Amino acid sequence: MENLKLEATKYTPEISLESSGVISMVGKSYPENTFEFYSPIIEWVEAYFDGSAADTTVVNMEILYFNSSSSKLFFDFFDLLEEASANHTIEINWIYDEENESALEAGQDFIEDFEALKINLVKK
Repeated sequence: MENLKLEATKYTPEISLESSGVISMVGKSYPENTFEFYSPIIEWVEAYFDGSAADTTVVNMEILYFNSSSSKLFFDFFDLLEEASANHTIEINWIYDEENESALEAGQDFIEDFEALKINLVKK
C-alpha cells in the first residue's frame, strides 16, 4: 500500500498516512469542502484496515483549530477507527497546546464519545 502525504495549506492540515502504521494530522482544518478534501484520506484508511494494516496503528492528531464540518468529519474518522479497533490495535494521541483550551476540550469530548478507543491527551 502506498503512503499518502498532503502538505498543509492555510485551510488544511498536513496529513501523513503511512502503511507502517502511523497516521498524522497537524495544523488547522477548515477547508471549503471538508468531505471532498478528506475523502481520499478516509478511503486510504478504510483500505489500510481492510488490507495490510500494521500490528499497531498510531494516530497523531495535532489540530490547532477546526470548524464544525471538520468536527463532523473527525467524528466519522473516529467511528471508522472504533470499528477497526475490534480487530486492530489503535492508539490515538490528541496533541494540544496547553494554552488552547478548546483543543483540550475537543480531545476530552472524543474520549467521552469513543470509549472503545485508546485516546491519549498529550500536552505539547
